[in-house]
Amino acid sequence: MHIRFLQFPLILLYLWAMTSLIASPSLSAQERISVPRADGHTTPLLIYPADGASSGCSPLAVISHGAGGSEDGYRYLAEAMVKLGYTTIVMGHRESGMSALRADMRADGFTQGVTALVTNPQAEQARLWDVGAALKWADGQCKAPRRILLGHSMGAETVMLEAGAKNIIGVASPPAGQSRFDTYVALSPEGPGLVFPDHAWSGIHKPLLVLTGTRDQSLKGGPQARQVPWRDLPGTPGTCQWMGVIDGATHMNFAGSGFGANRVEPTVTQTIATFLAGVRNGTCPLPAAVAGMTLQAK
Repeated sequence: MHIRFLQFPLILLYLWAMTSLIASPSLSAQERISVPRADGHTTPLLIYPADGASSGCSPLAVISHGAGGSEDGYRYLAEAMVKLGYTTIVMGHRESGMSALRADMRADGFTQGVTALVTNPQAEQARLWDVGAALKWADGQCKAPRRILLGHSMGAETVMLEAGAKNIIGVASPPAGQSRFDTYVALSPEGPGLVFPDHAWSGIHKPLLVLTGTRDQSLKGGPQARQVPWRDLPGTPGTCQWMGVIDGATHMNFAGSGFGANRVEPTVTQTIATFLAGVRNGTCPLPAAVAGMTLQAK
C-alpha cells in the first residue's frame, strides 16, 4: 500500500508531463523521418543537426524516451547534446509510447499498468530494434567518430540492456547486449527485481554515467534502488563510471518536467558535458563539488 501511495501522484505527473512534451513545438532545424528496422516495422526519428556541423562527420547521440513518451520529448537534453557538437537523434518507441501505456493502465490500473509495460519483453525488444534502426540510418549518412546512447526511465532500461546488463524478462542477445556505443548515460535507471536480477550490471565495462535524484521514486525499492546499478558496475581501471544524485530531483525532472525541472536540467546537462570531456581525454577526475549534487566515481 505504501508503494502505491508513492506511485499514484508520480504516474499522474508522468501522464501530464508526457502530454505537455508531445505538444511542444518543434524547432525548424529538426528533421522528422521514419526508418525501417530489423523486424520489418518502422521507427520515427527526430533529428537535431549538430551545431557548427562541417563537411566532417559529427559525433552521434541517440536518446531513448521513457514509457509513454515520444520523439518529441527530452528537448532540453537533445539541445544540450547539439551544443556539444553532436548530431542528435531522439527515437520514437511506438510499442512503449503513450497509446501502449494507456492500454496497459486501462487493463491494470496506474502502477501495475506502468509495471506491465516496462517489464514487457516484446516492448523492450522493439526498443532495441529502434536503436539498431537509428544507428543504421546514421551510419548511412556518415561514420560518427563517437557514439553515445542516453535514456531516461524505461529508456535507461534500454541503455543498460544495450550495454550488456542481464535481464529476467526474456530479452535475448541480440538485440540486447550488443554494446554498440562508446559511452552510455542512464537517467533514473531501475534497480533489481522487475527487469534486472541482482548484479545485472557487473559485466558492463564501457564508460557509463548514472544520474538520479533523492526524490526519484522507482517502481520497486524507492529512490535508493536507482543507485544500485552504478554500485554494481565493475569499475574497470581506465573506464569512466560516475553516478550523480541530485538533491530533491524527482523522476520527471529528468524528462524536463515537473516542479524543480529548471533547477535540475542545468545540473544534468553540465554533468553530462563534464563526463564526456573526461571520456574523450581518457581520464575522468571528478570536478569540484557541485552544489546540490553528490557525485561519485569508480
